[in-house]
Amino acid sequence: MAKLQDKVVVITGGISGIGKASAELFNKEGAKLVLVDLDESKGNKVAEEFGGETIFVQADVTSEEDAKRVFDKTIEKFGRVDILFNNAGIGATKPTHEVSYAEYRQTVNVDLDAVFLFSKLAIDYFREQGSGNIINTASMYGWIGAAGSAAYNAAKGGVINLTRSLGVEYAKENIRVNALCPGFIDTPIIPAEVKEALAESTPIGRLGTSEEMAKAALFLASDDSSFMTANTLTVDGGFTAQ
Repeated sequence: MAKLQDKVVVITGGISGIGKASAELFNKEGAKLVLVDLDESKGNKVAEEFGGETIFVQADVTSEEDAKRVFDKTIEKFGRVDILFNNAGIGATKPTHEVSYAEYRQTVNVDLDAVFLFSKLAIDYFREQGSGNIINTASMYGWIGAAGSAAYNAAKGGVINLTRSLGVEYAKENIRVNALCPGFIDTPIIPAEVKEALAESTPIGRLGTSEEMAKAALFLASDDSSFMTANTLTVDGGFTAQ
């Protein structure tokens, strides 16, 4: 049987990069998908590619009103929600003394606050259902410091500890919460001009792919990881071990 047969999965940032690759793999494994992103035109096209068991919901993940609408649409279409994949994120490299407070807040709002917001709403449904699973895209940058990445480091470090906290708090209610910590992945978030240098700095000698991250996300989403919660899965080509 497919690993996610008839599971209803909400994926934020679901129409590009790791999110889209995960959606494609989850779809093949039998999941019913709710893709969440800002670009309505592209989102509708991606949902059409996946077929009738996929819907797209246009939303700003930092908006409480939009987040509630995502879950309302999910329940209206599928009647339940089984898995939340908090994958939406932004990143920028800039000397901290040049970062405005507004820029800092934007990064933290998208990369951390939205994870709390969507998780809180999902947990309400999970508690009623008696089960649920949350996957949070953190980063290897949640474990280490990197010059010019203060806001991103802070947000992703927060995601890791939020994951631990929620995982411990709701374990006895059959709700699992884990984080995926990618290394340097060949996605639109990484500028083309730095990809070669980042690949060279990775012990395995290349960037990771969205498809590789999707396979890791599938492990966390499926019963293959049934004894895993409040934890992280770092997939970084050996970078953090250096």
